Amino acid sequence: MDHARLFTSESVTEGHPDKLADAIADAVLDDVLAQDAQARSAIEVATTTGLVLVLGELTTTGYVDIEERTRATIREVGYDDPALGFDWETCGVMTAIKEQSPDIAMGVDSALEARQGVEDPELGAGDQGMMFGYASDETAELMPMPIQLAHSLCRRLAEVRRSGAVPFLRPDGKSQVTLEYDEDGRPRRVHTVLISAQHDPEVDLSDLTDAIRHQVVEAIIPSSLLDEDTRLLVNPTGRFVVGGPAGDSGLSGRKIIVDTYGGMARHGGGSFSGKDPTKVDRSGAYAARWVARNVVAAGLARRCELQLAYAIGVARPLSLSVDTFGTGGMADTELASLISRTVDLRPGAIIERLTLRRPIYRPTAAYGHFGRSDLDLPWERADLAAELRSAAGVAV
Repeated sequence: MDHARLFTSESVTEGHPDKLADAIADAVLDDVLAQDAQARSAIEVATTTGLVLVLGELTTTGYVDIEERTRATIREVGYDDPALGFDWETCGVMTAIKEQSPDIAMGVDSALEARQGVEDPELGAGDQGMMFGYASDETAELMPMPIQLAHSLCRRLAEVRRSGAVPFLRPDGKSQVTLEYDEDGRPRRVHTVLISAQHDPEVDLSDLTDAIRHQVVEAIIPSSLLDEDTRLLVNPTGRFVVGGPAGDSGLSGRKIIVDTYGGMARHGGGSFSGKDPTKVDRSGAYAARWVARNVVAAGLARRCELQLAYAIGVARPLSLSVDTFGTGGMADTELASLISRTVDLRPGAIIERLTLRRPIYRPTAAYGHFGRSDLDLPWERADLAAELRSAAGVAV
């Protein structure tokens, strides 16, 4: 009997309206951090036909021309022609920015532990909440294969659009990959690929499908994962001309599953873009991925999901839990205890160890924050693996 199971993940291109909003938020953040490493930022962006709204909190000694940065980002993404229904020159840009609440700043600047004299002054968490990190050995990047393939397909859509290899593509687009796993949980084959690609109005669907098949799908997905039964769907409605903010409103922080593990792991609900690293929604999630990735890289488990929980204004995590789904070399509770003893997961320590007060965030706004072999992201390094193996008593 065949016990194969199917799992699906999606990604979206940089021209998707939600991702355009994320890109603007992180572009503003990077400009701020380049001038003021101690800045506090919680920028949100909304967009629709002919309009971008940048709002939120920003406390900094630097200066950012938010309108100029917004328009430059829109142009970089590819909305450079009024024929697209939305472009960088003609859209309106509105801003509504204020400083961070002093009530929040008080708890971040000096954690509860420091105020009680328990330990040296330390940053408190910028908010309450829980974050998850995940890693799996099914890809070289230690990521779930469905989301890795989906991201690669969307990145390829942008590449062939920009290079002119497929000249009739427009910036908006989506991918979705359904993977078949065997009874041991190993990837077996790609069951279905779905591509929705914005295109010029005069393009025939059959020509678009051929281009997507040869220039995108076959260029990205290994032939060993494709067979005669693999299904390819391209623009199932038959037409995708109106896209981007002209087709749908966009909102930063709305693609949190695309940004993380494609649904393969749980999610705490917090988004990333526009937030400085004192916000544990971002830094805590990065740290959780870093630890989970290093657990797998160290050979302590084939799969690892790590949960952290924080209280606003408190430095030390309220809880840390681990699930290795039966693939670990020790009990999950023992592994959680080992991590707690080995890794300092206070926000200030995370920021210092992962050097997060730098303008490194704009490239993460599309194609995922994790598993990015195209970027040198500190939370994707295996620099903790030897330390964890040593703590576990495993020969390094």
